[in-house]
Amino acid sequence: MPKKFPAEVHDRAVRMVLDRLSDYPTVFAACTALAPKLNVGVETLRKWVVQAQVDAGTRSGPSSAELEEIKQLKKENRDLKEANEILKAASIFFARELDPHRH
Repeated sequence: MPKKFPAEVHDRAVRMVLDRLSDYPTVFAACTALAPKLNVGVETLRKWVVQAQVDAGTRSGPSSAELEEIKQLKKENRDLKEANEILKAASIFFARELDPHRH
């Protein structure tokens, strides 16, 4: 199960990588070097840094706010599909109950 890091650890780690990014050829190289010192996984740190760059506008991609909105919309869509399935089942049930040929 993924480990949840406190916001302070997240922010400090991202800041550290961004401050030292010019010392490395790539974001991955910086994260590979710094992640063990921060007690964070390399890929976790890389994702944090890339998302921070997107949020800052220095890299293209969906921002954190957009990702959160997409997540909420997917949840709402899932809930609406579930409600539609329930309504379909109920309408079929009541249509059978009201069928005059059934009795």
